[in-house]
Amino acid sequence: MTWLLWLGLILCFLALVAVGLSFYGAWQWSAEMQLMDGKLEAGRIDALQKEAREETREKLLPPTRYDARELEGLPAPVQRYFHAVLKDGQPIISAVNIDLAGTFNLSPTGERWKPFTSRQRVTTRRPGFLWDATISMLPGVKVRVVDSYIAGHGLLHATIQGLFSMAEMHGQGEIARGEFMRWFAEVAWYPTALLPSQGVRWEAVDDRSANATVVDGPLTLTLLFRFNDAGPIGSFRAEARGGMVGDKMVMAPWEGTWSNYQWRHGVQVPFTGEVAWIRPEGRKPYFVGTVTSLTFEFLP
Repeated sequence: MTWLLWLGLILCFLALVAVGLSFYGAWQWSAEMQLMDGKLEAGRIDALQKEAREETREKLLPPTRYDARELEGLPAPVQRYFHAVLKDGQPIISAVNIDLAGTFNLSPTGERWKPFTSRQRVTTRRPGFLWDATISMLPGVKVRVVDSYIAGHGLLHATIQGLFSMAEMHGQGEIARGEFMRWFAEVAWYPTALLPSQGVRWEAVDDRSANATVVDGPLTLTLLFRFNDAGPIGSFRAEARGGMVGDKMVMAPWEGTWSNYQWRHGVQVPFTGEVAWIRPEGRKPYFVGTVTSLTFEFLP
């Protein structure tokens, strides 16, 4: 019986250590997210203060409400899109909070789909986002991932329990470009950011698609948006985005689809999305998510 007693004590000790590490990791991760959220908000405040300074110099500033007259001259599918998802006089979206649930493929070459939940905050002026996700690996074992674009810097950091780093990329250059691309691809959730008055340039491709170009600091991006029969965005595509395969960043076409459009606060947005890489071996979806909560903040 003695060895059974010792085994029981050891197992209890290990369980207590695991619980302690889990609580400590959650606390540390929460503190890091609060710090990053503060940086995201500081970037938005700096942008608004810059606009206020420009206003005092009588410069032309972006409007705070959508005016359908600004659609004149845009490609026909783009005009149909805005007429479908916005109402004239709609306040410009300044930020959005999005909760998601779905599945994520952790393997760049195989199929390792795991359930996830996430919380995301997005700002539109200046462009930025913070995605805080929890992926369930095993009972009691979670991968915590942060994806962000804040003040021109990109970050992708994956950890086990918020403590042990699995992968991390951060800085400017290609990682910032890739994260800014994510912000632009997800703009169907905050469609007023696609208006010409907000800095986006549109170029016709055909009667169902158009290219959109946006600029943030030194970064200039162009994505192809395709529109469905009802008008809203059905998909997006970039011909090259950097993604990790093993320990290397590999450039590949990147695309996603939107569906399940619903009206929220006077704006029609998609509630379901799928994202995929286009690899030499074929199309590889890695993200399928559904919105569980969405709230907007508008310019006054």
